[in-house]
Amino acid sequence: MSVFLPLLDAGLGDDTLLNALSRVAPLIVPYSLKDSSDIPESARRYILIDRDSSPTVDQVVSALDLGADKVILPLTLAKDAISVVPADRLLLLLDVANVSAVSDQMRRGVSGVLIKTPTVDVDFIGSVSRFFAGSSVHVLPVQSTEPPSRSTIRALAGAGTTLVIPASLLTLSQTDSKHLNVADAFLANISSDRPDGLFPTVVSSYLEGGRSLGLVYSSVESVRESIATGKGVYQSRKHGVWRKGETSGATQDVVRIRVDCDSDALEFSVIQHGAGFCHLDRPSCFGEVNGLSALERTLKSRSYTRRLFNDPELLRSKIMEEADELCRAETKDDVAFEAADLLYFALTRCVAAGVSIADIERSLDNKAKKVSRRPGHAKPQWTQARAAPAESSTAPARAADSPKPAPAVDDPDAPIRMRTYDLTTASVAQRAELLRRPVLKSDEMIAKVKPIVDDVRKRGDAALLELTAKFDRAQLSSTVVRPPFAPETMQLADDVRTAIDAAYANIYKFHKAQAEHASLTIETMPGVVCSRFARPIARVGLYVPGGTAILPSTALMLGIPAQVAGCKEIVLATPPRPDGSISPEVMYVARLVGASAILKAGGAQAVAALAYGTETVPKVDKIFGPGNQWVTAAKMLVQNDTDALVAIDMPAGPSEVLVIADHTCNPAFVAADLLSQAEHGVDSQVVLVTVNLPDERIAAIEAEVDAQARALPRVDIMRQSIPKSIIVKTRSVEEALAFSNDYAPEHLILHLENAPQVVPAVENAGSVFVGPYSPESCGDYASGTNHTLPTNGYARQFSGVNTLSFQKHITSQEVTADGLKGLGPIVATLADCEGLGAHANAVRIRLRELSQSSSSTS
Repeated sequence: MSVFLPLLDAGLGDDTLLNALSRVAPLIVPYSLKDSSDIPESARRYILIDRDSSPTVDQVVSALDLGADKVILPLTLAKDAISVVPADRLLLLLDVANVSAVSDQMRRGVSGVLIKTPTVDVDFIGSVSRFFAGSSVHVLPVQSTEPPSRSTIRALAGAGTTLVIPASLLTLSQTDSKHLNVADAFLANISSDRPDGLFPTVVSSYLEGGRSLGLVYSSVESVRESIATGKGVYQSRKHGVWRKGETSGATQDVVRIRVDCDSDALEFSVIQHGAGFCHLDRPSCFGEVNGLSALERTLKSRSYTRRLFNDPELLRSKIMEEADELCRAETKDDVAFEAADLLYFALTRCVAAGVSIADIERSLDNKAKKVSRRPGHAKPQWTQARAAPAESSTAPARAADSPKPAPAVDDPDAPIRMRTYDLTTASVAQRAELLRRPVLKSDEMIAKVKPIVDDVRKRGDAALLELTAKFDRAQLSSTVVRPPFAPETMQLADDVRTAIDAAYANIYKFHKAQAEHASLTIETMPGVVCSRFARPIARVGLYVPGGTAILPSTALMLGIPAQVAGCKEIVLATPPRPDGSISPEVMYVARLVGASAILKAGGAQAVAALAYGTETVPKVDKIFGPGNQWVTAAKMLVQNDTDALVAIDMPAGPSEVLVIADHTCNPAFVAADLLSQAEHGVDSQVVLVTVNLPDERIAAIEAEVDAQARALPRVDIMRQSIPKSIIVKTRSVEEALAFSNDYAPEHLILHLENAPQVVPAVENAGSVFVGPYSPESCGDYASGTNHTLPTNGYARQFSGVNTLSFQKHITSQEVTADGLKGLGPIVATLADCEGLGAHANAVRIRLRELSQSSSSTS
């Protein structure tokens, strides 16, 4: 229960005070501030709606759906809301003079009232409390400019009511004539029945559903410090104030402090760090954890779950399998058994994504708070029949067509095949449907990464270390590695070192040839010389996906053009391995390209550190590199923040390839090229455009796709990506290229007769692979071209990463006196036309001086 309720009546700039208030009571938040990002995420919120805000009932419901615990409504709005909003979510806002106007129906439709009164009359408030018997009664003195006394808080509590105190009258400093200390207000109605005056205190785990960790004691002094600092501070009966974890490292973050119903004991809800709460290095003084909390700890520690963590497609398959088995279970025991299996794999998915049970419970709480409800219909793919009549593999394109579900991963006999369409029979709308990619929900992802980005921006290295521990499961003591890099961190097998060196030489040679060093100088008219010259972008951040994967190729593709362009500061960012190290291959490439720092972090937190800088991470001017949807969303977010002043290389999406093949193609080569992209992920985009190929030739390619896929290690991924992929039949090279140019693929592979002669007709593509012996893999690793390329159709507007991506161009102009005589009148006339007199004046003042000088000379 709350001793008092704080009302946010002033600016929300004091984060320390807001956090302290949210630990001890729900916050009353005016409707105008309901969306403020300054309100702590863990805060309980009562949204206050007065006569001035006047939202609709739908807007009230929306506020509750977004997580508000209660709404406080004036009588006129409450009359409409009681039929929609549950009573336990609704408080009535009343002036003290209007209490008698409340009907019995209204009293039954709300869980309490907030009474605005000029002054506090305890006896009168007590009678009002009896009128609303069974409901909570809160009192707000509207004319008071001085803080209430602790005796007033006690008296109102004795009358069964709770005082509302404006936040502007509260402080974390000592109580004085203008402000009341938050701890003094919180402790005003608490009394101890112990001779030593201490309060018995139950400590519970916020992350484990309120499970008890132990029993301790608190004093006025320790409670005051805990409220102010947010750390677990208690009172030892032998040693005085006890700051939990001060010597052991097992510190606590206090989320909430509550008073029991008799006002003589406390509960601290905490996030426990380190070995645990107990002095025996156990999580709890009452023994080991059990249930879901125990499973969560086990999953984080078990080595044999690593395969599930590292193979998302396998984990997805297990979740789908167990969900199906749960639906089929019939007896009580079978349902319990299958539900446990499903929870096991579902929690594995959560742990792999850095989601805790507390996160799940918070989401469940938010769902429970929703007033409006969805109809509850199942999505179409779960309501359609499990098996559909067989279709011909070749059919005219239809605008309504959408990718069919992939065959079940656990069915080894299901054919791995693409869908085939004939472009010659397709309408304009049907052709457009074939060109579509899946919709990327960038707005949703940006909303998800924003809290991560904001956290790193505000807390710097501290946030970076915490997020790396959470998402990459690596405990780090520092965030950055700087040269010279230790030789033992770059130990490689000889064949790997030789391969990297050869790739480096090829990529360097190709990108060196792209660099612009000479200035462009043109005299546009007599006496007017214009020039353009290139300068390197000073500080660049290169994101190299990693962690469990080893991607030296990306480090080469990004580091070499930065090196060639002459960038002064090259910061590589890559997720660390679980032991906190970076793969030696990436370390070796970092030395080759002259990296000035390596940031040991991945995901949105790495992007944020590069964009804003931290205590140890240099801020950069442009961020390059591929990544998952979290990385992509973070890059898009920071590039639009004017405070960051950072650019990015290009938007990104799932990997893709388009292969054009005619009668000269080798079916095995074509199939291998399709699969090389299909293995990237279930959302990979793979397209085969055939040129006048007979059905038996297409069938030979499909047979090779099926046979080769089954022999490859990532067959489970390809069982899902290939059935979503398409074969498009065309009658000519021109028709095929027109389709390709409209599709604008990331990778375009030409299995064509006289393929080099076709390249001039290519208008839109990230990179082109010409002829049967030019697999896309060569471009990915070592031919010399760059593999960081535009996807999702952005090849229409963007180039792949190249040396010029790391340079900027500056123009200059030098105008002589004679040149200004010819150019000046033109400029002045155009400036007058646009109404910009100062522009015209800057020219004319010079022309007048030239004219006067000429006259005096003559």
